[in-house]
Amino acid sequence: MLEGNRVSPISVRGFAVASATVVTAVGSVTGVASGSAAQTNDAEATAADSTLLADIPAGQQAQVQTASLTQQADAQAIAADASAKKVAEESARKEAAKTAQEKKEAAEKAEQLAKEKAEAEAKAAKDPSSFPVQGSYSIAEIQSMARSMVPSGQFQCFSNIVDHESSWNYRAVNASSGAYGLFQALPGSKMSSVGSDWQTNPATQIKWGLNYMDSRYGSPCEAWSFWQANHWY
Repeated sequence: MLEGNRVSPISVRGFAVASATVVTAVGSVTGVASGSAAQTNDAEATAADSTLLADIPAGQQAQVQTASLTQQADAQAIAADASAKKVAEESARKEAAKTAQEKKEAAEKAEQLAKEKAEAEAKAAKDPSSFPVQGSYSIAEIQSMARSMVPSGQFQCFSNIVDHESSWNYRAVNASSGAYGLFQALPGSKMSSVGSDWQTNPATQIKWGLNYMDSRYGSPCEAWSFWQANHWY
């Protein structure tokens, strides 16, 4: 029972025990006398000593209770922040892993599409026999044949080599070596592996030249890189 501005020893002891329990939960010790200390695992001893609080006015008792509750709230807030940080880190890790997997799948898909496109272009390349036989062919006609037979991404490299070797003259002959045709094959009869009309049909020569570049260098662009470094291929 309250007596004026004081509280009974029983009430004070009950509050002291509760306060000591709260303080122990947050890892702190509340002492009444100046310079006194208590072990956090000895709440009952602290509560017993706290009976001295009976001599403290009720207003100050409320301040002590408020401080204890504030410490408890702070400890709960720290624990909540730690838990939220852990959840956020785990969520970020999962999101990063998901993004990496999606990028990998996209790269694999792009690679597959590129492969399918290259295969489609190779299949679409015309065979020499698909071109009508003519008595002669203009440079424009020969280049048109080459464009339909060489993959689009490789044509410029292919064209660069032909420009340097024969200037697109399918009947070009090297006077000193006897090298023949668009690619200056030596001997020219090599091109008979593609067709017996290798001397007069530029489409046959184009097919032979493309096969040669692919088999020896991997592609016309790789052949062109070699040509630039060595001035032959």
